[in-house]
Amino acid sequence: MTNPILFQQVMQGAERVAVLGVGSSLRGDDAAGTLAAEQVQFLGKAQCRRGRLAVFLGETAPENLTGPIKSYRPTLLIVIDAADMGQAPGYIQAIDPMRVTDSGSGSTHSLPLSILTGYLRDELACRVLIVAIQPGSCGFRESPSPAVVSAAGRVARYIIRELRE
Repeated sequence: MTNPILFQQVMQGAERVAVLGVGSSLRGDDAAGTLAAEQVQFLGKAQCRRGRLAVFLGETAPENLTGPIKSYRPTLLIVIDAADMGQAPGYIQAIDPMRVTDSGSGSTHSLPLSILTGYLRDELACRVLIVAIQPGSCGFRESPSPAVVSAAGRVARYIIRELRE
């Protein structure tokens, strides 16, 4: 993962972590965020203390989960999504949401992540981190590529490892 220092700094001292997976499971590699969040949910059940982790599957309408996320009251929100960064499929980047610019092109969700994360950060007074996974093909009814499936697993394991430490 690039920017592991940013990731570790943001994770440090987080008592209640919400993971929000974003992306369309019908569009190949765009499912990266949802795949990673599902794996965090699976691994977290066995490896994290109760109440420390909540996983939300936002898919193409993550804004619909603002109520449940606010009810959980996380101290840290991690949003995982596919993002074109001009890299090879499966490339992972931890991003400060204050540095995100939404181009609007190619997105499968209607509300830009910069607006969603800004709203939740302000409402909850929590830290926010975006984890982006470079997609390859996002064609309709395609399966996610092996590179993106592998990257989603790496992201999930990284999050769980940081929560255990």
